[in-house]
Amino acid sequence: MSTFRRRRLRPGIPLSLTALPALLAASAMLVVGAQAWGQGRVCNPRSFGAKADGITKDTQAIQQAIDSCAARGGGTVELKDGIFLSAPIQLKSNITLKIDAGASLLGSPDHADYAPKVEFREPAITSLVSATNAHNVAIVGEGLIDGQGQSWWQMARSVRDAGIMGNPHPRPRLVVFDHCKNVRVEGVTLQNSPFWQLVPYYCHNVIIRNIHVLAPPHSPNTDAIDPFSSDNVIIDHVYADVGDDDVAIKSGAINSPGPDSPSRNIRITDCTFLHGHGLSIGSENAGGAQYILAERIHFDGTSNGIRVKANRDRGNDVSHLIFRDIEMKNVGNTILISEYYPRMLPQEEVAAAPVTRLTPHFHDILIENLTSTGSRNAGVIVGLPESTIRGVVLRNVKIQAQKGLTVGYAEVSGQHVMITAASGEAVTKLAHAKVSFQ
Repeated sequence: MSTFRRRRLRPGIPLSLTALPALLAASAMLVVGAQAWGQGRVCNPRSFGAKADGITKDTQAIQQAIDSCAARGGGTVELKDGIFLSAPIQLKSNITLKIDAGASLLGSPDHADYAPKVEFREPAITSLVSATNAHNVAIVGEGLIDGQGQSWWQMARSVRDAGIMGNPHPRPRLVVFDHCKNVRVEGVTLQNSPFWQLVPYYCHNVIIRNIHVLAPPHSPNTDAIDPFSSDNVIIDHVYADVGDDDVAIKSGAINSPGPDSPSRNIRITDCTFLHGHGLSIGSENAGGAQYILAERIHFDGTSNGIRVKANRDRGNDVSHLIFRDIEMKNVGNTILISEYYPRMLPQEEVAAAPVTRLTPHFHDILIENLTSTGSRNAGVIVGLPESTIRGVVLRNVKIQAQKGLTVGYAEVSGQHVMITAASGEAVTKLAHAKVSFQ
């Protein structure tokens, strides 16, 4: 067993700490602004013929209720007491979709109901619930949105098992807000999406609070929440138990031609992540990501804990990140900061490549007050030869793992760091590793 423990150095405070006042101020403004959303008239889909029997498709009745409310300046479309089976519906400005306890919005199992479209600059399928170029739009209540993704997952597994590369059969996402302002999702349970579950895409001012996001552990690509090129985002008190990333902050596709906007000013607080791939920034980061605060997060059984990932074909500036007050139990990799995704590490020595607009640049990352027990790997912090990872600070970090921490092409410092490895070295230095735990 190898243990690395040092306690004296007071490292420099990374620039990321200067982002906190702005993040807190933005959070306060979002909370105040949210109070007025969805007030006013109530539109009942049953008045437009909805059966809510779980058999009859209520798509037209729900959409008519939305359109009627929107035409009169907005209001609340309320689903009560029943199972509303539906093909895709589209929310409008000043509309709140309220799903009460005892009510469910159930996605149609008929694949033909989901029309092909171009979404996020790529071939896609219409999402079950979406809003485009809308403002003051919300989904609230204590009810359920279920995408019934099982048949879509089976199709994806068949394609994978056949060794087919790419995405020949796109799958619908569950809820997408596309270029929207003032978005709120609160109280509901989202589950069983065919693909990503909740996506703010190029959105401004987003609150996601007190929700559950669920899918079986091996359901492919069922990310819980994926903010994509969005800013001023609060993700608070979320319980995620899914088959892929619990949160994945993205900002641009692989080999993106550009331009891509960054994801910026995102606060993730008081969340619990069970099955899933952990809290990720990337891997699609062609627009970059900055000023992200994650604190009081509990991981139990995820394949990763903190993961910042990119590659030469999908990177940009990723910086000013704070991960604080983190507890992990039985995760695969505690810390994974890698510019080699989908690999953790290169299999052999890698030569430097020319710097391009898609070269990842990771810097100014603080990980503070982290405890991890029962993990497989303490993790990796490994950059590219042409793009060293700089300014990673570990403070009050305690990790017990089967294997230790690997560092290469990175500058890492810290204080009160204790890494215990059951086998091998607690800290392994590869080429151009600067590690100063003193």
